[in-house]
Amino acid sequence: MAAKRILILGGTSDARALATQLVALRQDVVTSLAGVTHEPIHPPGRVRVGGFGGSDGLVEYLRAEKIDAVVDATHPFAAQMSIHAVAAAAQTETRLVRLLRPAWVPEAGDDWRDVVGMTAAIEALPFQARVFVTTGHKGLEGLLARDDLSGLIRAIEPLAGVVPSRWQVMLDRPPFSFQHEVQLLKQHSITHLLTKNSGGLATAAKLVAARSLRLPVIMIGRPVKAAAPTYSSIAEVLAALA
Repeated sequence: MAAKRILILGGTSDARALATQLVALRQDVVTSLAGVTHEPIHPPGRVRVGGFGGSDGLVEYLRAEKIDAVVDATHPFAAQMSIHAVAAAAQTETRLVRLLRPAWVPEAGDDWRDVVGMTAAIEALPFQARVFVTTGHKGLEGLLARDDLSGLIRAIEPLAGVVPSRWQVMLDRPPFSFQHEVQLLKQHSITHLLTKNSGGLATAAKLVAARSLRLPVIMIGRPVKAAAPTYSSIAEVLAALA
């Protein structure tokens, strides 16, 4: 691959793995992190932290840094950043490709309740459910407001505000093993799993654990991202960039 200056819109394990391979190929790589995670794991190459200020700010950055290609490797639920990336790439005529891991799909024995958004997810939880929540540290106000619900919330970052005592918060990073997840579900007497369809292997063990214990899964579907050439593997992205 001829040397290029490549901007990776990152914050995911896929983005770190891609940066590792591109640096090994002697590309000039800068990974952009939104800055919402304290003490993030930095990938090889250069790293910038913080937002661009919308699509206009990204346009300025692409021009100032003379970026040859942009890889949108943001989280499957980071729809707004993907909109900015498509707009900025079009305005600057910069090559844009997207690395988007495949979504999870239910398997035999799964009991999934597919919903759109957190509000619908909260409504899908039955009275007095004991819930294992793995949707991140934001957007949980409605869930915590239901005083009949309790359980365990796992996130990388601490939750803002006061968390009711009927909830326990666990700060941890993936990957997680099947044995670990089964033990966690049993230890906290969990009746329902609430999660987002992020895809990937690092956090998939919770789904297998829920299946083995016959627990219902409230699965929040992915938002639709702005149209862009999309690939599901790093190998495909590298080939596209080449």
